[in-house]
Amino acid sequence: MPVRISHSDPSYDPEWVAETDGMLRQAGAEVLPVPGGRAATAALAGCEALCERVTEAARERLADAPMAQLIGLDVPFLSLGPHRRSDDPFSLLLLPRSTSELASPKDRRRIRWEHRGLTTAVRDGARVAAISHHMRDHLEQVYGVPRHAVVDLPNGLLLSDHEDMAPAPLPAQAKAGFLLAMGRAVESKGFEDLLEALRILSARGERVPHLLLAPTTHTGTVTGYQQRLQATVRDYAIDATFLPRFSPRYRSWLRSPALRGVVVPSRAEPFGRIPLEAFASGAAPVVATRAGGLTETVVDGVTGFTAEARDPMGLAHAIGRALHIGTQEREQMRVRGRALLTARYDYEATIRSYLRQYVPWAMALNASLGSGA
Repeated sequence: MPVRISHSDPSYDPEWVAETDGMLRQAGAEVLPVPGGRAATAALAGCEALCERVTEAARERLADAPMAQLIGLDVPFLSLGPHRRSDDPFSLLLLPRSTSELASPKDRRRIRWEHRGLTTAVRDGARVAAISHHMRDHLEQVYGVPRHAVVDLPNGLLLSDHEDMAPAPLPAQAKAGFLLAMGRAVESKGFEDLLEALRILSARGERVPHLLLAPTTHTGTVTGYQQRLQATVRDYAIDATFLPRFSPRYRSWLRSPALRGVVVPSRAEPFGRIPLEAFASGAAPVVATRAGGLTETVVDGVTGFTAEARDPMGLAHAIGRALHIGTQEREQMRVRGRALLTARYDYEATIRSYLRQYVPWAMALNASLGSGA
C-alpha cells in the first residue's frame, strides 16, 4: 500500500516507478495506493489520515485471511497502533528508519506523537523493528519501547540492485578526481561540517579534489538549508558541483575510477546506508563520522577512516588520510567492505530470517505457491 504520488509531483521518479512495478509484478503483489501524496506526510494530521486509511484498507482486504501481518514502514506510519482494533485480522510490525528525536529534536509535538503511536502499538501486542544496534538502544532508552517488543531487522542492501547500474554523466570538473558526499538536505547530515573540514584542508595547503555535493530533496525549489550550503561553498571558494535534486543515478559515481573518497559527515545517523552503497560498488575509502549506526559499518583503518561527529578538524584529518591512501590499502578496504556487506547486510537474507522467526506461516505459504522463497 504505497502512498500515491502524482506524475506532476517533483518527487515522482519514473525510473524507480518502473523498477518497482517490475518487482511487484514478479512477486504477484496486489497494489493498493493510499491517497494523500508526499505532502500529507509533512503534517501530523496528514500522517494520522494515512494511518487511518491504511488500517481501514487492511481490515477490508484481509478480512478473510487466516493469517496476516501489516508492516508500517517508516515514521509516517508510527500511529497505526492507535487505529488498530482488537478484532483486526492482522498483527502489526512498525519499522522506523529514523525518529524525530534524531532528525528534528526541536519538534517536540511530533516526538510526542511518535511516542504515543509506539506505546499504544506495543501495549496491544505489536512489535517494533530496529534497523541497527544504535536504533535498538534509541528506541528502548529514548522512546521507552520494551526490550521484548523490539526485533532486530538490520537495514542493508539487495545485492542484486548493484549489479547493473546505468552510469550518470560525470561533471567535467570531476573527471580529474573527486570526493562524493550525498544525502538528505537536513542539518543532521552534517554537510556544514564537511565544508568547514575542506576549508581547513585548503588553508593547510592540501590539494583538495573537486567535491560532488548532493544534499538533496524531492522538492522543485531550493530550500533555505540548501541555500546556506551554497553560500558557504561560495564563501569558502570550494571547488564543488552542487546537486540539490535527488537522483538514484548519483550512486553510479561510486564506480568511477576518478573517485578519491566517499564522505559521510553525519551528526546523527540511525543506520547509514551510503557506506554500504560504497562497499557494494567497490568504492574506497569511505570517510565517516562515528555517529549512530555508522560505527557498525565504518571501522577506522579497516573499512574506512573516521572522525567524531560535529568535529570539522577531526573530519579534515580523516579526509586527509583518505586522500593519501596507498593502492594496496585502498584495495584492502574494498575487500573488507564487501566482506562486511555480504556477511551482515544482505537485506534479502535479513528478511528471510525475520519471516522464519516471527511469521513462519508466510514462508510456508510462499513455498506452497512454488516460489521456493
